Amino acid sequence: MVKAVIFDLDGTLLDRDESVKIFISAQYERLNKWLAHIPEEEYIQRFIELDHHGYVWKDKVYKQLISEFDIEGITYHELLEDYLDFFKQYCVPFPNLLETIEKLKQNSFLIGMITNGKGQFQMDNVKALDIDPYLDTLLISDWEGVKKPDPIIFRRAAERLKVSPEDCVFVGDHPEKDVKAAQEAGMKGIWKRNQQWSGIEADDVIGDLAELPEIILQLNSISSNGIK
Repeated sequence: MVKAVIFDLDGTLLDRDESVKIFISAQYERLNKWLAHIPEEEYIQRFIELDHHGYVWKDKVYKQLISEFDIEGITYHELLEDYLDFFKQYCVPFPNLLETIEKLKQNSFLIGMITNGKGQFQMDNVKALDIDPYLDTLLISDWEGVKKPDPIIFRRAAERLKVSPEDCVFVGDHPEKDVKAAQEAGMKGIWKRNQQWSGIEADDVIGDLAELPEIILQLNSISSNGIK
């Protein structure tokens, strides 16, 4: 019986690719004094390539940008600080985010989140999406000292929700770090479909967050009087 729904953040609730595009364009304008010699589209595209959907930390990204584009007068530390200070202003949620979480809460499901990343940075992004009031637990790898796909962080989330892993569904976009890792921890793993992977072995697949309540209804095999 599903009692808790636990989400990944980037690529699942936060449309990170779109957020990055908007942020890096704004950064280019904000720091144009030092970046003007680089064509804007070239700067944006190269950042996106080096960022690799968020799996490369930004100190390495900015070091590489400075080297490739001969950026002078501003350090990679300052570029990174700009990223840490301003990214939260450009967070774009996936469609139906709040509506889906509200529906789950209305039907008495516990809501959790497990996300890899820097503590305060990820917390700022969670708050930017206005979802923090709905969360019954939030685990950020930086603050937990363990990160996905380690099963410890999944089991820890279940413990904090006071449910067994078997009563949890985990929803994420990464086939290994989210879906498979959650399954190995004893949870059901639902894959949030994207263009990076295909042929994923999951307990179910969604393309839109709005599909989730119905899937949980099916998993629980409850009557139509359940989630509405």
